[in-house]
Amino acid sequence: DQRIAVPRHAAPRTKVKAGSVGIAGSQTGIYPFDSPGGWQLIGQTPFKLFNANKNPVCLLAPGDEVQFISISKEKFEAQYEHPGS
Repeated sequence: DQRIAVPRHAAPRTKVKAGSVGIAGSQTGIYPFDSPGGWQLIGQTPFKLFNANKNPVCLLAPGDEVQFISISKEKFEAQYEHPGS
C-alpha cells in the first residue's frame, strides 16, 4: 500500500529487537533475530519466527499471508516467545 510507503533510515540502528515489524519503501517485514536494521519500525510480534529446536524451524513458509492486528499489552506478554533475544 503506497499510502504507508516510507524510506529506510539514512543511518541504520545498530540493534533492532527480534520480532520488530518494519516498513522500507513498499515492503513490510519482520526481523527474525536481533540485528542491525534501517527500516521504519511500526510494531512487534510476540511470536518467534525461527527456532532451531522446533519442526518446522520457521513459523512462516513461502506464500504464507500475514495480517498484522493490534493486541493488548497483556496478550502480547502472554504470547511472548523471545526471551533472551
